[in-house]
Amino acid sequence: MRVLLICLMGFAACTARVEAQVTIRSGTGANAAAITAVRDQFRADLGGGTVAGANGSFGGLRREINWDGVPAAFAAPNNLPANFFNVNSPRGVVLTTPGTGFQVSGASTDSGAGQPAAANFGNIDPTYATTFQTFSPQRLFTSLASNVFDVVFFVAGTSTPATVKGFGLILTDVDVASTTAVQFFDAGNASMGKLLAPALSGGLSFLGGFVGDGQTRIARVRVTLGNTSGAAGQLDNGGSSDIVVVDDFIYGEPLDVLFAYGFE
Repeated sequence: MRVLLICLMGFAACTARVEAQVTIRSGTGANAAAITAVRDQFRADLGGGTVAGANGSFGGLRREINWDGVPAAFAAPNNLPANFFNVNSPRGVVLTTPGTGFQVSGASTDSGAGQPAAANFGNIDPTYATTFQTFSPQRLFTSLASNVFDVVFFVAGTSTPATVKGFGLILTDVDVASTTAVQFFDAGNASMGKLLAPALSGGLSFLGGFVGDGQTRIARVRVTLGNTSGAAGQLDNGGSSDIVVVDDFIYGEPLDVLFAYGFE
């Protein structure tokens, strides 16, 4: 019965998707203070207030990931498990990539083999230490060997598929406005549209979108970072090689796919 309902719900989501309106919030700034207002607007769009509960939960309405609490054992030069934010710190997010994995940048307080790693992925290439800046110090996030990754939602701490009202993120050093993007997919795996990130070389960019119609919800997000991925010797030249990395995630509370669409 559950499988049947999911299939029916997926069909309904696909047909409703045409009428769904994604509200976009975006902005750039030379530093964290300059994009705080647009970040806070997106927080208000999703709801939940300003006081974080356990596992980045805000009032049961939204979740946030700022990477800074990731322990040294899972930070550079070590890789971050793809399910860290559904198992170790259950926030309803599992990551996938066609690349080789994920990494969170080092912090000065890390202690372990090869730590503390150079800041801002300077362990991958020394030039990155000054290429990127953080919104919330000290850690950043990136996929490895690919500039594409997907965010898939689950009811936090479970294997139950979930959907969210909206998703946004903070990007650092978007040089080219036409490449860095966020694409939303509904529960039927149909695209709800692609949002292009605003560019500010050396600065910070915010990009987010939410659906307010109460019908269509987001089951998966595909993030494209620039036009190439970071690697040893791969310099960011602001054009043919635009390397972008990520800071905070902000997204609606992941709700059971069936519950979110009114099935019980």
